[in-house]
Amino acid sequence: MEPEKERTGRTPKKGRKRRRVPNKLVGASEVLRDRWDLEERQQPETKKARLTILFAENREITHGQLCELLKYAVLGKSSVPKPSWCRLFHQNHLNSVVVFILQGMSQLHFYRFYLEFGFLRKAFRHKFCLPPPSSDFLADIIGLQKKQIIGDLPKGMEGSLPSSSTEVRINLQNDPIVKKYGSKKVSLTRCLLTKEEMKTYHFPLQGFPDCENFVPTKCCGSITDNSPLFGLDCEMCLTSNGRELTRISLVAEGGCCVMDELVKPDNKIVDYLTSFSGITKEILNPVTTKLKDVQRQLKALLPPNAVLVGHSLDLDLRALKMIHPYVIDTSLLYVREQGRRFKLKFLAKVILGKDIQCPDRFGHDATEDARTTLELARYFLKYGPKKIAELNLEALASHQALEAAGLEPRDTAEVVQQLNTSVLECLDSMGQKLLFLTQEADATELSSSKNCQTIKCFSNKEVLEQARVEIPLFTFSIVQFSFEPFPPNLSEEMSKTMKIKWMEMSTVYAGPFSKYCNLIALKRLFKSFGPVRSVTLILETHQPHLCIQYEVLEGAQLAIESLDGSLVEGTCIKVQRPVTELTLDCDTLVNELEQDSENRGTIYLSGVSETFKEHLLQQSSLFLGLEAAILPKDLKNGKQKKFCFLRFKTFGNAQRALGILTGKNWKLKGRHALTPRHLHSWLRGLPPESRPPGLRVIPPPSEKEALQMLKVDHPKIAVWHWGRKIRKLYHSLCSGTLCLILLPGTESTHGSLSGLGLMGIKDEEEGNTPNKCLYTADLSCKALRTS
Repeated sequence: MEPEKERTGRTPKKGRKRRRVPNKLVGASEVLRDRWDLEERQQPETKKARLTILFAENREITHGQLCELLKYAVLGKSSVPKPSWCRLFHQNHLNSVVVFILQGMSQLHFYRFYLEFGFLRKAFRHKFCLPPPSSDFLADIIGLQKKQIIGDLPKGMEGSLPSSSTEVRINLQNDPIVKKYGSKKVSLTRCLLTKEEMKTYHFPLQGFPDCENFVPTKCCGSITDNSPLFGLDCEMCLTSNGRELTRISLVAEGGCCVMDELVKPDNKIVDYLTSFSGITKEILNPVTTKLKDVQRQLKALLPPNAVLVGHSLDLDLRALKMIHPYVIDTSLLYVREQGRRFKLKFLAKVILGKDIQCPDRFGHDATEDARTTLELARYFLKYGPKKIAELNLEALASHQALEAAGLEPRDTAEVVQQLNTSVLECLDSMGQKLLFLTQEADATELSSSKNCQTIKCFSNKEVLEQARVEIPLFTFSIVQFSFEPFPPNLSEEMSKTMKIKWMEMSTVYAGPFSKYCNLIALKRLFKSFGPVRSVTLILETHQPHLCIQYEVLEGAQLAIESLDGSLVEGTCIKVQRPVTELTLDCDTLVNELEQDSENRGTIYLSGVSETFKEHLLQQSSLFLGLEAAILPKDLKNGKQKKFCFLRFKTFGNAQRALGILTGKNWKLKGRHALTPRHLHSWLRGLPPESRPPGLRVIPPPSEKEALQMLKVDHPKIAVWHWGRKIRKLYHSLCSGTLCLILLPGTESTHGSLSGLGLMGIKDEEEGNTPNKCLYTADLSCKALRTS
């Protein structure tokens, strides 16, 4: 369809031979992987293993994806696909793998006792969220899942993936398509996106702020199972105003193309994105059709009960600047786990047995893509979810990954078997064993598994002592420490406390101001430092003050650093946080957050425009070591917010970029980042809380008791104590050890707490990650959704 909506390429200079861009659909993370693969092949002299995470925005890593990494760390790319979410360079130079599991701890523990976890937050640059644990967390991350039944391969994959007489077992009830739609055939109306789903996936909707000038199709008829389907696909180019429409194709249900128009954008074209769309300057030069013309034509063509079908259809509708209430999006219809999406090219081959977007063609055929989405929707309606689940699309997608890695599985059974292979089986194939250290009471399925050397201990202290002796003797070790989880009522109270603490740290009070101050100008001033949740005028004081609550901690900190003690409208003002028992150690916490290994190379910027990313790409030579640009979007309307985070491979690169971007040419406001990316999502997941200001004072009779508890068995002391123990154990590991620290989270009848993972390679050189690549987390683009 159109990865060109995200990718930008440079037009080759005259006289220079144009390098043909492979005509395949790739997401931004895949672009990143391809470039790093090239670097890896070009740098055979590199002898150290390196690790990096492929995504810039926060994402929850499933236990299965964690298993992907562990299997790849054991076998390498010669036997298993590369992990989908991270990159492990030079796996053959890994010396060992050690996984520390802090059973009973969660992400809540990590941030509640952030200062006490000093070593972990400074030693491990890579952090990620984990879902709440299942009944057997260890079995999940090692891959001891039950074997599951896959039927015959789809006709379209014959030859590409030979069928086998051997039946491989899968559980259809776990397939995401069956989970969403059930196993029985579904009606057309069941396949339509609901209004809530359209809101979630950023479809243009009536009444939304960013859709004020959008044209409705006026289709408001009653939808039935006999309503007509129309396949839609659009192509775009990059203009001075962003992405604009260059071609639209509309295909009726019988396969007839009823509309195929080239469109001349209103603004100056910066990049035709020819390698994907096939559109050139010469093709568009004689075109006189404008956006308003195709809007008028589309409204006339569509009947009142028309259903539009497309792949990542929200972007097509946004390109058209039109609103349509009845849609089927094949990238969402064929559901995949964890919000990932199958490519249109893959679905066409696997489901329909047809090849589209072939490499020998110059650019994509929008009519062919529109017709393909229509056929995919008809197939889904005809055969139902169960038939599609039996195809095991995930296994077939993994087969393609194996082929891309230069592997040729013999048959279907082998493909699925490689997906279901456990870490234990991987080690067994290498003639190695897994070491598992745990307490006697924490025996799991892993303890009794073949090829696992289990040592059961009576206490965490004994586990630690055995680890020092045994880890050097094994190439793969799992060390499990067990801690008493917080009681449900305490966990709930701590969650509320954390939410309140972060809210108070992100709030500033400013004043005094004159009674005649310009309130509009003051609000504009404070909003220039970051996104604001609320601004409240306080009149209880002798002179007016403002209370500003920011969405991100960086905005509040930047306001304090920029305005505290400065003259505003002729008055010297003070800008400070509220003083409560939760903010008393705020300065210390901010300093420690700056030293967090994940934040060291990241900067925060406020005041960025919608064209910021394009300008950044155009002047990328100024920003050495730029790894990622994180451009948050409003969850309600999908509009880009006016702040961003840029991640660099070293602190020095980040410092230099900050000087440039806050200089006179860019005129942005910024500082070094304070909040790791995964923390934003976690805080959004906590229930909103508020409380009256003021200190909570411990009653005098319990002061002595509270101090005694702090000295002896307070959780804070336990965290500090075991953090030091793990630090010593970590330092005893040999260089080149892949080390993971997993806080699995907790699950109970009272609720669940998500987990947290930290990982790194011991003595990995900082800043040794590839330099010449930029991954922008602009989740509104089809390139990131794998069209």
